Amino acid sequence: MASVAAQDRPAMRAQDLVTMPRLGVPTASSDGSLVVFPVTTTDPETYQRTTALYVRSLAADAPAPVKIDGLDGAGSASFAKDGWLYFLADGRDSASQVWRAHVKSDGSVADKQQVSTFSKPVDGFSVSPTGDKIAVWADIARDCPGFGCKQDGSGESPGPGDGRLYKTSDGFVRHWDVWQSPGTVNRVFAYDLSDGQVTGKGVPLDGPTGPGALTGNTPTMPFGGSEDIAWAPDGKSIYFVAKRADTKEPQSTNFDIWHSDLSGNAPLDITVFNDATDMLPTPSPDGRYLAYVAMQRPGYESDRQVVQIRDLKTGTVTPLTENWDRSVGSLAWTSDGRWLVATAQDTLDKPAFRIDPRTGTVVKLDLMAGNEAHIGNVIPLSSGRLLFTRDSIGAPAELFLSRDWHQAKPMSDVATSTIGKLAGIVTTRFHFAGAGGDTVWGQITKPEHVSGQIPAILYVHGGPQGSFDDSWSSRWNPRVLASQGYAVISIDFHGSTGYGQAFTNSINQDWGGKPLVDLKLGLAAALAGDPQIDGTRACAMGASYGGYMMNWFEGQWPDRFKCLVQHDGVFDARAMAYETDELWFDKWEHGGKFYFEDPEAYEKWNPANYVANWQTPMLVVTSQQDFRIPYTQGIAAFTALQMRNIPGELLVFPDENHWVLKPRNSLQWHQTVFKWLARWLKP
Repeated sequence: MASVAAQDRPAMRAQDLVTMPRLGVPTASSDGSLVVFPVTTTDPETYQRTTALYVRSLAADAPAPVKIDGLDGAGSASFAKDGWLYFLADGRDSASQVWRAHVKSDGSVADKQQVSTFSKPVDGFSVSPTGDKIAVWADIARDCPGFGCKQDGSGESPGPGDGRLYKTSDGFVRHWDVWQSPGTVNRVFAYDLSDGQVTGKGVPLDGPTGPGALTGNTPTMPFGGSEDIAWAPDGKSIYFVAKRADTKEPQSTNFDIWHSDLSGNAPLDITVFNDATDMLPTPSPDGRYLAYVAMQRPGYESDRQVVQIRDLKTGTVTPLTENWDRSVGSLAWTSDGRWLVATAQDTLDKPAFRIDPRTGTVVKLDLMAGNEAHIGNVIPLSSGRLLFTRDSIGAPAELFLSRDWHQAKPMSDVATSTIGKLAGIVTTRFHFAGAGGDTVWGQITKPEHVSGQIPAILYVHGGPQGSFDDSWSSRWNPRVLASQGYAVISIDFHGSTGYGQAFTNSINQDWGGKPLVDLKLGLAAALAGDPQIDGTRACAMGASYGGYMMNWFEGQWPDRFKCLVQHDGVFDARAMAYETDELWFDKWEHGGKFYFEDPEAYEKWNPANYVANWQTPMLVVTSQQDFRIPYTQGIAAFTALQMRNIPGELLVFPDENHWVLKPRNSLQWHQTVFKWLARWLKP
C-alpha cells in the first residue's frame, strides 16, 4: 500500500470540498475600473451557505478585494452603464427584489434603494444600456398580463383533490427536477426605470396571447440564464431565446432567437429558418450586427455550435466559424467591436479564442502559464483587457485579468490560499491509439509525495458528449478522490467533446462499442505509463452515461474491477425511452426513432440484457427528483444485484436531482463512496 511521505499539509477531505469558498459570476463597471463578484461560503458545522459580494479596483497594483458593506445575501449583481450596481435581495415586503447602490473600491455603499416592489419574487433581471429600462423574469402564467397574477402555477391542479392533471397536448409533464404547470413558463417583462424605480405596466416580450402566440421559457429550461436575454445597444429592443412549449417540446431542440421591439406586439422569430438550436444572442456595440451560435441538425443537442453573424440592416446571415472544428460555448464583443472573444473545449482545456468578425479567423489566446485549463465568464474591457475566471483540477475558480491579450494575473484569492494548505496532487495528461486507431486523450491525477503502489480508479464521464477535462468540480472532483490515496484515471473516449465534431458524433448508436474499447485501452495505457499504479486493485465509477457504462461493464467486462460505483445510470434502455423527460436525446442517440419504431437499436446496447453476466460488487446511487434518468433505473440495477447475490449497496437521496448539490448530501455521498472504495481496495 502507498504511504504518504512526511509533510506538513493534510490530505484534502470531503469536508474540505463541501466547505470550499466558491467564486460566482463577476460583473465589471462599464468604464472598466471596478469588478464585483460573489463568494459563497459554507458553515463547517451547520452547512448553511451564505453569499457576500466583494469589490476590487482593476487599476494596476490595486489592493486586494474587499467585502462590500451591508450587502450580505445579495446576488445576481450587475453594473449598469451609468455606474449603478444592481442586485437581487429580499425586499421590504417580498422576497428577491431588484435593488441598486453605488459601490466604491473600499467596499463602502451609498444611495442603496429598492428598485422593484413586485408581489412575486424576481428570478433575474437585466438593465438596458441606456439605463432607463429594466427586464425582469420569473415563472409566470402565460395569460398573466403583468409580472404575476392569481392564476400563476395553477394550470395542472383542477381540484378538488391534490392530483395533477395533464393532457397529451401539454408537452413536458416533468422536466429535470420539476413537475410542470401547463401554461406557466419563464417570462420576461420590460419596465421603465424612473429615478431608480420600476414604473408602468410592463411589456411582455412574448407578446399578446392568442392563436399562434409564443409560449416558451425565457430563460430556457432547465439551465438557461441571463445569456438568453440581450438588449440592443440603443435600449429600444431585446433579443431573447425561447423554444415553443407545446406537445412537440420534449422532442425538439429548436431553440430560436426572437426579437421584441417592446411595443407589446408579437416578437419576431429571426432564426425561423433553422429547425435546430440557436443560442447566445450577442449584439455588436454599434448595433449593426448580431452574433450568435447555431447548430445544424434538429434533435441533436451536442451538434457543433457555429458562430453566425447577422447583418441587422440587410438580414444576411454568415456562418463565421464554419471551417473551425470546435463548438463555441460563450461569446462577447470587445468594446470597440473589433473582435469577438469566445470559449470552446479543446483537448482537455477550455481556452479563450479571438475571432475576427470580418474574416472568421480564429486565434487561440495564451492567457495562462501552463495549461489554459477551464476559462469562463469572459468580460472584454477597454484598453485591450480581458477579465475572466479560471479553474483546474488542482484548484477552484479565481478571477484573472489579462492586459493586451497577454498572460493574466490573479485578481482574487477566494480559495487559492485554502487549497494551498492541503497536500498537493499531480495531474498528467497522456494519449494513446483508441478504437479504430484514433488518438484518445486521458488524465491521471494522484497525490504528490507518495511511495509504493497506488490503487486505480477509472473515472467515466457523463454526457456522453462531455469530458473529464482540466477543470474543478464540486461534485465529481478528481483531486479529493486522489487525496484519499488513489490514482484517478479519466479517459475522453469516442463521443467526448473538444476533439472535433466527428469524434463527438462517433458515439451515436454505439454507446457500448467504441467507448468500451477506448476505456479498456486507456486503462491499459495508463498502467503501462505509470508503474506506480496497481492495476490489480482497481475500481471504476461514473454518473449518467458513466453510470450506464458501469452497468455495461457488469455485463461486458465483468471480471476486471474489484468494485463499481454507479450513479444515475441507465439500466434498461426500454424503460428509459419511455420515462426520461427530454425525448429528443434518447431518440437521436438511437438513430432518430422511438423505441417502438426500432426496438433493436435500443436493445443492442441495453445493460438489462446481460444481467446473467453480472458479478462485480456495485454501489448504486440515485435520487428521487432525477427526471432525466429516473430513480427506478437505479432501483432496477440494485434489484439485479440482489437477484444475482452480488454484494451491493443502494444510496437514495429523496431531495436531489440528477446531481447531488446540497452540502450535507454531498458529504454523505463522498463518505459513502470513500467507504465503499476502501472496502474493496484497502483491505
